[in-house]
Amino acid sequence: MIFLYSLIIAVGTFLLSVTLVLLLVGPTLLLCPRRRTAEFYRKLQYPVTLSEVTLPYEEINIIVNHGIKLNSWLVKARQPARGTVIYLHGVADCKMDGIRFAKLLYDNHYNIFLYDSRRHGESEGEFCTYGYFEKLDLVKVIDYLVTRTDMNLGNIALFGTSMGAAVALQTAAIDSRIRAVISENSFATLRSIFDDYQRRMIKLPFHYLRNIVIKRSELQAKFKANDVSPLESLANVHIPILFIYGTEDHLINHEYSIRLFNAANEPKEVFPIKGAKHNDTWQIAGVEYESKILNFLERYLK
Repeated sequence: MIFLYSLIIAVGTFLLSVTLVLLLVGPTLLLCPRRRTAEFYRKLQYPVTLSEVTLPYEEINIIVNHGIKLNSWLVKARQPARGTVIYLHGVADCKMDGIRFAKLLYDNHYNIFLYDSRRHGESEGEFCTYGYFEKLDLVKVIDYLVTRTDMNLGNIALFGTSMGAAVALQTAAIDSRIRAVISENSFATLRSIFDDYQRRMIKLPFHYLRNIVIKRSELQAKFKANDVSPLESLANVHIPILFIYGTEDHLINHEYSIRLFNAANEPKEVFPIKGAKHNDTWQIAGVEYESKILNFLERYLK
């Protein structure tokens, strides 16, 4: 009996300690992801400026909701332009991650717009909300692009990876100017992906811990976590979507991409990349990856 009583006290103390730590640290981890810099991409041997891949560009600052300034790059297509692709990076990443894609798309006559999401890269913003405010920021980006009468904008597609893919799907549900989406390794709902991170980081499945962190995060960033749901957004999306995922992704389970694909309206395509993880889909699939993206854009941005 004494042993059992001591065990209960120990477990209770442990859970209280974990709760207090998450209460203090959890919202920061969720809302304030680290900002990756040029050094991170140089270690991966990625280019960190558009000049390194000989692309002409403009640097632009766009003011979006809450007066936040988004740092952006615009690369105008070589004529004749086939359309415009907006690249959306993942959590902690920045527009530098899209330079390789910009080169591929520019070489195939697309305009490319890359920007640092709020609270990422060189953009302003106190909090990341995984699409709640970011989708409205993207609408502002499109508002800006359509004012550019000095370029042939054509039809607009979104190319998002990870969090960027989730933002793309949520925005496509509210902006009819978007004509196609490429979604790579997206999550399905914010709550489900946070559950996954919780189990991986602290090895505890208790939902009350998640609820505490999310509730405090909602109060701090003034958003609603339940509204961050690419899965629910798909009911209002009626444009072509290409879902790409790595079958060995250990950061965002590839089952989420399958769920999203199953929930999406036609026309839709899915491209599983066997053996790929979260960030190496292009490396693993190679030329097939490039062809899949370019063929999709060519069909649906005409």
